[in-house]
Amino acid sequence: MKLEDAAQQMNFSEIPPGYYLLGLISAFENRFQAMADSAMREISWKQFFLIICVNLCKKPPTIGELSEIVGSSHQNVKQLLLKLEKKEFITFRPDEKDKRKQRIHLTDHCMEFCEKNDEMSIDIMKNMFNGIPEKDIKTTIRTIMEIEKNLRGLTEEGVTK
Repeated sequence: MKLEDAAQQMNFSEIPPGYYLLGLISAFENRFQAMADSAMREISWKQFFLIICVNLCKKPPTIGELSEIVGSSHQNVKQLLLKLEKKEFITFRPDEKDKRKQRIHLTDHCMEFCEKNDEMSIDIMKNMFNGIPEKDIKTTIRTIMEIEKNLRGLTEEGVTK
């Protein structure tokens, strides 16, 4: 069933915009992950997202730091990283100052994979955002960052007081 057909079978008129937006984000994430998983083949979208985040860090992160960045549990991130380590995309190395901490480093194999898939990634991004003005994308980013800030506040306060 096509997305348009599924949308026609639902009544969105009674749904508050915030609920609708959250549903759209969740459904989009599922569709994007399925598309990215099939495009990458060698690794999953979630694994690739971790690689992107490690690459953007100013210094190699710890599992805890990476978990905070991606908004996932330490256990989930560690499982993904162990799979990447097995495929020789990352290595764990002791922190120079605190040997108990393990820092995540990208391997040459990982960098070659990224380079090999760079053009495909650029094409996907270009097509995905085709026809959407940059100002609209920036507005969406600001909106999601505000929602994230509010979510963090809920988490810190405890959802049920």
